Amino acid sequence: MNDDLTRRTFLKQTGASIAAWAAASAGHARQNASPSELTAQQHRVVEIEWQSMAHYPDGYNDVEVDVVCTRPDGSTFTAPAFWDGGTRWKFRFAGAQLGEYRLESRTNQVDDAGLNAQRRVVRVEAGVGDNPLYRHGRLRVAEDRRHLEHADGTPFLWIGDTWWMGLTTRLDWPAGFQWLTSDRVQKGFSVVQIIAGPYPDMDAWDPRGRSEAGFPFEDGFHRINPAYYRAADRKIQHLVESGLMPCIVGMWGYYLPQLGLDKVRRFWRYLIARYGAYPVTWCLCGEATMPYYLSQDRETDAARQKTGWTEVMAYVRQTDGYRNLITIHPTHYGREQVEDPSLMDFEMLQTGHGDIDSVPRVIESVRRSVAASPRMPVINSEVNYEGIMGRSWQNIQRLGFYHTMMNGAAGFTYGANGIWQLNTEEQPYGPSPHGRSWGSTPWRVAARLPGSEQVGLGGRFFRQHPWWELERHPEWIDEPRKDNDAYGPVAAGIPGRLRIVYSPHCWNPPRVRGFEPGVDYSASWFDPVAGVESLIGSVEPDADNAWTPPFPSEVHDWLLVLRAE
Repeated sequence: MNDDLTRRTFLKQTGASIAAWAAASAGHARQNASPSELTAQQHRVVEIEWQSMAHYPDGYNDVEVDVVCTRPDGSTFTAPAFWDGGTRWKFRFAGAQLGEYRLESRTNQVDDAGLNAQRRVVRVEAGVGDNPLYRHGRLRVAEDRRHLEHADGTPFLWIGDTWWMGLTTRLDWPAGFQWLTSDRVQKGFSVVQIIAGPYPDMDAWDPRGRSEAGFPFEDGFHRINPAYYRAADRKIQHLVESGLMPCIVGMWGYYLPQLGLDKVRRFWRYLIARYGAYPVTWCLCGEATMPYYLSQDRETDAARQKTGWTEVMAYVRQTDGYRNLITIHPTHYGREQVEDPSLMDFEMLQTGHGDIDSVPRVIESVRRSVAASPRMPVINSEVNYEGIMGRSWQNIQRLGFYHTMMNGAAGFTYGANGIWQLNTEEQPYGPSPHGRSWGSTPWRVAARLPGSEQVGLGGRFFRQHPWWELERHPEWIDEPRKDNDAYGPVAAGIPGRLRIVYSPHCWNPPRVRGFEPGVDYSASWFDPVAGVESLIGSVEPDADNAWTPPFPSEVHDWLLVLRAE
């Protein structure tokens, strides 16, 4: 039978997605005897489509469809379905438990037999493959409330990249998007931060915010543009299938006064319905309390945004039955962007774009956030985009990354100037509303800057060790006299098992002190530029129970690794 005809028949009978068809053709999901029954792999998405009996002039605003999902163990959760234009409503489902799920739709249009009381059965079977997002399940906060982990308890190290405007045409599909995805996977990244609504550094109708299907919203923000999100689906799904977790940012914070709280909540319901079944994290907005660049009343707008985004955060927690993790991208500290930080699962930081001058702020911010209450994992989500303002090159990327991780963070997000705004060779992004441009480096050039590879090497280094157990131990070395010294060494580890010392200035390697009685260590140098580890040998403390390592092979920053033998 013709493959395209077979696919159309499958989709028509089952309501499954293109992704489900691809899985079915590979034996990973299949149609059962009845169109109301589906089989899918654990954690993978199945899409179900319903047609309304009536034509609604404003399906986005006037019709709400929720689906009650009963798990194999009898417990239930509820998640929204979404309007996809015309008379089409869709529900995306993924199951964590093995066995039979029973789904039933409910709607405020109770007389619409096409939408109300629709029933489906999905049998979830064990998955195959090495994709960590499917193999280990979606994310949760670990018991120590310091790091993130998958549903099966596997620790998740957040090594992110910043593609704020990646759903626009400036990151072309499929060639450009797939190439950049592959490059980041090969380098060891695990997350992509990407915006699903109106963008920063522009107003909502700036042509630079278009995809091939137009803008996210229709004029006046009255309703979303379904075609925009059908185009976005391909990119979001490709990230997930490649093993990169999308951190979906709703919009930039200053749009809340423009849309109003009700429209923002409606929009977030839509994002939850469209993408909540995937293994994603939610970032409510970017720079939540920053007013629009040309705001005439900045103080009033900032206060309104803080109150409003707090209410939106509570709404998202209530609405998302999949319980995807929630955070917010800040002007500095995430917990300061909302009135109730206990509503969010982990904290994001923005620690500056001032090159070497920003590094002390990185150190101070991470230490303060890790120690703050309520306790939660900390991600440094924006700092010193590589090349921004003609500076912040790879040495600054390494300083920011290692100071972040060695001081107790759960992850780090890299950024390259040229990628976050997606400059193309033919058309650089150009000026922001304040009239200045952040730089014109094309994204394909920016993608090859050495900082991304070196941050990826850092992620691989930490994954070789129980990084989630590391604690800072200033007593193990002679720390700098100046607080938060960018070039001062920092020590972290697990007493009696592992010591790691990051030495940003290795002209004189730091002296290591206070070895535990009866514990013998073997030492090595790790080169954060090349990603190569070189054995030093056994550690032999002197009469003061201290040890000075030999010089590494070159003068730049290094990591000294001491493992208990």
